[in-house]
Amino acid sequence: MRLRKTISLMAVLSTMAGCTSTGGVRQPSGPETVAPEKALVLPPPGGPSIVSVVERKRGNGVEQTVSLFTSSSVPGQNFLKVQFLGASGANPGAGDAGFSMINESGIRREVARAAPGVPMATSATFLQNAYGPFGYASGRSPAGDSCIYAWQQIRSSVNAMSQARNFGMIQLRLRLCDARASERQLLGIVYGYTVTGTFDGATWNPYGNPPPADVALGRTGAPVYPDEGGYRPSPMPIGYEPAPAIGSRPRVVPVRSAPASQPAGGATSLPAPIGPRVPLPGDAPQASARPAVVTEPVEQSARAIGVTVPSPDCIGDVAMTAACLK
Repeated sequence: MRLRKTISLMAVLSTMAGCTSTGGVRQPSGPETVAPEKALVLPPPGGPSIVSVVERKRGNGVEQTVSLFTSSSVPGQNFLKVQFLGASGANPGAGDAGFSMINESGIRREVARAAPGVPMATSATFLQNAYGPFGYASGRSPAGDSCIYAWQQIRSSVNAMSQARNFGMIQLRLRLCDARASERQLLGIVYGYTVTGTFDGATWNPYGNPPPADVALGRTGAPVYPDEGGYRPSPMPIGYEPAPAIGSRPRVVPVRSAPASQPAGGATSLPAPIGPRVPLPGDAPQASARPAVVTEPVEQSARAIGVTVPSPDCIGDVAMTAACLK
């Protein structure tokens, strides 16, 4: 009897709860597409254009994947990934993301996933952009496309964090494959991207204390010139042209053959024959034939084939002509 009363009471309570609910529809927290101008990191001017921006809010920060224009036969999409990690509770209802430090094995797995089928080699050269040191791996696909995968962690030094401030961290990843650009052109994007996102409050500032002014300013013996770059080395160029569209083949113009009376261009003309031209049997005499150039008088009389030419002494006398013709 007591069990029946308990079940009846629970049924009444559930019915009342159903009557008081609003019935609204809500979307669970997950990735969503945002406008390109809301990207937390931007490629440099002249670099690959932004295709889309997908954002995921975390309990202690925000993650974004900025898809970039891709012109390559390598599977996958070019992208800029950024992760802002700060205080817990920044976005209530979302799970926190862990502070994953950069390590060699993790980067190796990331490179293999980002550029499948491309043999990538990690550069051992120390490099840094405006935000600090970074590393990258590069390679070339079997089709000849250049690929790089760069990683960077923006975080203040341990000394700066000991003052109960500057605890924030920014993780950056860049994947670029292009059929036309070289490795150095792709590397220029790492030097040119801009981080536009910030943290609220100095406690989570990931950049640390601002650096002091250059020691060369105002010091004797350190001239500063007005040319490009001044006394510092010139910056690395950024940006690259996208792969051109496949155009039509050039039209082949047929080469006309030269007429018989004119020698073809580049061909050497044959020298003029020396002496009279000997006609073939049955040829008609040519009135416009060029006379042969004779340097010395020829006493030998020429006799045409099948025709008898009389001597001038035989002309005028009938008897002499008949005798000469015999």
